[in-house]
Amino acid sequence: MRQKELRIALVCYGGVSLAIYMHGVTRELWQLARASRAFHAASGPLQGVEAVYRQLIERIEDEHGLRLRILPDIMSGASAGGINAVFLAQAVHSGQSLEPLTDLWLEVADVDELVDPAARLKWRFSKMWAQPFANWLLSRPGSDITDAVAPETRAEVERKVSHLIRGRWFEPPFSGLGFSRLLERAFSAMAEGPIDEPLLPPGHPLDLYVTATDFHGYQELLRLHSPPVVEDTEHRMPIAFRARAPLAGGTDLANPLELVFAARATASFPGAFPPLRVEEIDRLSDLTERNWPEREAFLKRVMPVHVARETLDNVSLIDGSVLVNKPFAGAISALQGRPAQREVDRRFVYVDPRPDRFGERADGKSEPVGFFSAIFGSLSTLPREQPIRDNLEQLEEQSREAERLGRIVAALRPEVDGAVEKLFGRTLFFDRPTPARLKSWRQKAQQSAAERAGYAFHAYAQAKFTGIVGRLARLVLDAAPKLAIDDPAPIEAVLREELIRRGLETLASPSGGASAEAIAFFREHDIGFRIRRLRLLARRLARDWEADPEIPDDALEQARDAVYRILSLYFEKEGTAALGSRFGDLAERVLQDPGTLLDLIEAQRLLPELDDRAEEMLAEALEVMPKNLRRRMLLTYLGFPYYDVATLPLLRNEGLTEFDPVKVDRISPDDARSIREGGTAATLRGIEFYNFGAFFSRAYRENDYLWGRLHGCERMIDLVCSTLDKPFAPETCAHFKREAFHAILDEEQRTGRCALRLIDEIRGEIVARMP
Repeated sequence: MRQKELRIALVCYGGVSLAIYMHGVTRELWQLARASRAFHAASGPLQGVEAVYRQLIERIEDEHGLRLRILPDIMSGASAGGINAVFLAQAVHSGQSLEPLTDLWLEVADVDELVDPAARLKWRFSKMWAQPFANWLLSRPGSDITDAVAPETRAEVERKVSHLIRGRWFEPPFSGLGFSRLLERAFSAMAEGPIDEPLLPPGHPLDLYVTATDFHGYQELLRLHSPPVVEDTEHRMPIAFRARAPLAGGTDLANPLELVFAARATASFPGAFPPLRVEEIDRLSDLTERNWPEREAFLKRVMPVHVARETLDNVSLIDGSVLVNKPFAGAISALQGRPAQREVDRRFVYVDPRPDRFGERADGKSEPVGFFSAIFGSLSTLPREQPIRDNLEQLEEQSREAERLGRIVAALRPEVDGAVEKLFGRTLFFDRPTPARLKSWRQKAQQSAAERAGYAFHAYAQAKFTGIVGRLARLVLDAAPKLAIDDPAPIEAVLREELIRRGLETLASPSGGASAEAIAFFREHDIGFRIRRLRLLARRLARDWEADPEIPDDALEQARDAVYRILSLYFEKEGTAALGSRFGDLAERVLQDPGTLLDLIEAQRLLPELDDRAEEMLAEALEVMPKNLRRRMLLTYLGFPYYDVATLPLLRNEGLTEFDPVKVDRISPDDARSIREGGTAATLRGIEFYNFGAFFSRAYRENDYLWGRLHGCERMIDLVCSTLDKPFAPETCAHFKREAFHAILDEEQRTGRCALRLIDEIRGEIVARMP
């Protein structure tokens, strides 16, 4: 049975109250992942839309011989979209339910609930002197209130806007601490609700990335030709989390106070909420009696410059979409270092509830920009970091690089296999591969590959050397914000000088291959080579040998598990955490004393000893393998130096973890038209009043949430069906969509969250268009 993983990196745009629509979309991704997990765990029957998703996955296995698993493992978001990314990541990692977040959006995301108690009107005649000003704002030509709000809710919107204007002047009307408490309450409700298993396999990495904006920013140095150094202000403040999926449910992705910090910071809409300051989360900790033992480590990680300069008290974080409304970059960076145990179909899925951005008038006319248009439009509808073309081109280039790597390796395989067989003789593969033999064979193969490369070895060795020094310099830069430099180049220079002083002027030996000094350096520092070798094994186990009927599936699965257990040994040594408590202090003195730092890295990593442990584990795995699989494993393991010599100088990323191209999919009302034509304008109500509409009406929130679920469901089915080499017939996909739509409406009718009139209206449209 062929196996494939549909891995989804989700990017949620900022969109003010359209975040409620995005929650409906993310909820469907969560429910699809739950159905996938239940299918692979062979658990009992499911209910509602999850049962339909599971039937679709079963149909794919029955008709196409493909066991498909859906893994949402990267979440990125800005502004209110960042809130959805944070909560989805917590649900995926912990196995908790997203139901509390649904209740939060529908019940609490209203201006009457969010307003600061100090800004509430004490009685209906409060500040009546301001009512004429409010009336003038709402009715003056160009204010657009008449065109921006539907007639049936205009009175409600005008009342609430009037209250905001009269409630408090020149201060944000909404409570920052109140917002944080609502977020914390939702996390508590998730923890108190039903808990299932995590939605990712044990040990699989989960990345969360949200954007925030440091209002004051901090000065950093930029290096130019003339003048050589200038100062610039950095305002971007990304907040990232990475964790590996636990064995059992109930484990938080991070301390909930840190998740509240991330959600509150990214959604601090300017003028509506006060900026987030660290003291607010400290107050929340006291009020909720939540402990935060990781406080110092978290702050040092997300704002290292402020911690190093002791300026935490001055940090004010505002909405992440002010600078980065389309956070693709964080999701793209998370692709590095991800395991691939089997064939991977990697998708970047971005949720854009309003692709038209402004919403053109039906008559095509353009009115003068009014008061609300200028203020709210500039903050809520104008896209920042436009367009996303640069991000898509980067993904496309990575995809081409992955394809290029695969073609090169496939073309080299016959020659490499022949070289290894000639070097060791075919009888090698019938010998018992003990750890001592593996080490001896590995060293012999590496020396042979270097000697056979001839003058090409110089380029290979320089590529390895440069890559290692660059990675070390970046580690040092991350650990030493007090250096006040934004470019690792000066660190690379001093490390290179120190290594030349230690005898690495040249990396090649006159007799061929690497010099003794280069061999010693690579043995102590070249962790990338070890990881690339194991990744090639994993790829061949996942893609090349899985279709071979002579190799049992359980043998392939055991081999994959062994390879990834070994990989985990090296992954643990990659970051600064493995370098001990002294690393930060030595990193700050690297420009004066690089030698001591290099010695510490060698002593902390101990890669040669780790190699011995890795080959013990590999020998144990090889011993129980069928002979035909063992032979292929050894050919690949010992042949890797030949592949590496040929491919490394050609590749920017030293090889990729996921060896398949990245595809990009969009979810928006314009892409999901099975039920209703017309896109965003025909389905969403939150677009009214400059994307604030759903914060003024429960009916609007119900409408946008329900359409988010329906559109998300339609696009989830499209995504799953698009993984097939030979697609389903259109009527098959339409059948599953129709069943899923009715299941969603049945669920919402049972819970009573959405008005029955709305449900009946949409159900009638489904029956009419999809009988």
